[in-house]
Amino acid sequence: MSTGVHSKAAPAGNQHPDGPRLLADVGGTNARFALETAPGEIGQIRVYPGADYPGIAEVMQQYLKDTKVGRVNHAAVAIANPVDGDHVAMTNHDWSFSIEATRRALGFDTLLVVNDFTALAMALPGLTDAQRVQVGGGARRQNSVIGLLGPGTGLGVSGLIPADDRWIALGSEGGHATFAPTNEDEDLVLRYARRKFPSHVSFERVSAGPGLEVIYRAFAERDGVAVAEPFTSADVTKRAHDGEALALEAVNCFCGILGTFSGNIAVTLGALGGIYIGGGVVLKLGELFHKSPFRERFEAKGRFQQYLSGIPTYVITAEYPAFLGVSAILAEQLSNRANSGSSAVFERIRQMRDALTPAERRVADLALNHPRSIINDPIIDIARKADVSQPTVIRFCRSLGCTGLSDFKLKLATGLTGTIPVSHSQVHLGDTATDFGAKVLDNTVSAILQLREHLNFDNVERAIDILNGARRIEFYGLGNSNIVAQDAHYKFFRFGIPTIAYGDLYMQAASAALLGKGDVIVAVSKSGRAPELLRVLEVAMQQGATVVAITSSNTPLAKRATVALETDHIEIRESQLSMISRILHLVIIDILAVGVAIRRAAPQAGAKLNETVAKVREAGDEEAGAVLDWLSHGASGAARE
Repeated sequence: MSTGVHSKAAPAGNQHPDGPRLLADVGGTNARFALETAPGEIGQIRVYPGADYPGIAEVMQQYLKDTKVGRVNHAAVAIANPVDGDHVAMTNHDWSFSIEATRRALGFDTLLVVNDFTALAMALPGLTDAQRVQVGGGARRQNSVIGLLGPGTGLGVSGLIPADDRWIALGSEGGHATFAPTNEDEDLVLRYARRKFPSHVSFERVSAGPGLEVIYRAFAERDGVAVAEPFTSADVTKRAHDGEALALEAVNCFCGILGTFSGNIAVTLGALGGIYIGGGVVLKLGELFHKSPFRERFEAKGRFQQYLSGIPTYVITAEYPAFLGVSAILAEQLSNRANSGSSAVFERIRQMRDALTPAERRVADLALNHPRSIINDPIIDIARKADVSQPTVIRFCRSLGCTGLSDFKLKLATGLTGTIPVSHSQVHLGDTATDFGAKVLDNTVSAILQLREHLNFDNVERAIDILNGARRIEFYGLGNSNIVAQDAHYKFFRFGIPTIAYGDLYMQAASAALLGKGDVIVAVSKSGRAPELLRVLEVAMQQGATVVAITSSNTPLAKRATVALETDHIEIRESQLSMISRILHLVIIDILAVGVAIRRAAPQAGAKLNETVAKVREAGDEEAGAVLDWLSHGASGAARE
């Protein structure tokens, strides 16, 4: 079952140009969805019980089906769970999913998943007085840190830090801090809770929604009162509203603990901008909360009581505040993309679209509406989807100032950092070929893009200069790295430089002892810690040889080498072969080989190819000319990339 609440439609001129955006607030019990058609215009709100669906993808598909919205390009989810990397396994629910796999399954260009209280925190600066109620005294200071907590199925914690003209939201799991009682009643609750949760009693166990039941049962056991089954926190709330003494005692204890915890957050963060309380539990308590010891316990910090008395506390009364926050995070993400190199490409496409030929306009529309088709697909598929020839795709890319299709793809990919995977997706037993194949490719793409962002290109230039002027080059690699060394030997011997590769320590030691000034060793090692290899390189450097290292950062090899090209990456299972590191090392070898080739022969080759292009165009074959033109300009661009 779902319920809908609809807002009025936004004026057509203010609507998002990229279509409606899907917003979600996923808790341990319910998943709430909405569509944002324009900034601040949020409607089509529906609520789905999480227990009715096997996973987040299925409930999102149901919502899209129910609303008949059509294509959605961008979506953002606030979830009651820590979010660290691609894989999310919910703490208070049995859903487990990959963010990137879910994005692919639903066909989104963007899928952001953030902690729900991080999203709620981002909504706080925009709340009006009608969307919050102050509890107790204090006055908030402008441009000061804001704290946030919320007892629901769990106990969420977050905060906002002001930074110039924006806010930075803190991701936190502070609700799992160890519960510390402050009086005899709470000592009793702790003893009871320890029997129920012997490994750890956190504040979440006693001051989130289910904590009401724990406290009530502890007091009932003390008084010898039998508790009928089933019995939940909702029953405690109802009995308290009905005036039952035991339930009122439990509610007051609950609110006191929450007050202590709120004060802890306030002094920890220095939250002079106020403490906000979200979640549904406090709202359901209503006037009971305002009459409770909450505020008294919030200020009860001994020498810091005066400090706490000046900090206001608020209950959030807005119906769906998480939507406001997750909308702000998504807008900021898309804005950052719009200010990146990718947005320059999108803006250029929009500006020049009307001046394009009808065929090129179809490529432009494909790039604007489905940028991932451009990034992921080969040219033959791009041409098919746009219903144009392959040379038309190339001409379109050139018209944007790109050197070719590969250059255009990278400019788009750079701006889509929120949607291209940037963390390692673990392959699991039972994955289909489609799943593990996509994960292997995604992990590799992610690693290469991260290498592109973090590689020290000044060191690359130094390494290319060293190799280009070398009297002799020897490539050393042990085990898996020997494959890279052999590949490098195959590429570099063509430059006319005496070159060889050794994968055996004995041969490396024997050869290194004969090297001298002008000779270069390229040492390839994932770990950068093999003591035997380090000793061999030390001998060669004492003889005057130069060492270029391709390895991980901050390793002994990186520190001792003349020049280090560092290739850090993520590989989770230590037992697996170093697939990604090997690919990154091969990429580095390709970069070095292309650099040496450009130093030696690129001007002559480019002149000959340009001459061929001119002759073909004179013969009237425009499409063949476009392909050759791409080769003459795009090849050098590909070399740089």
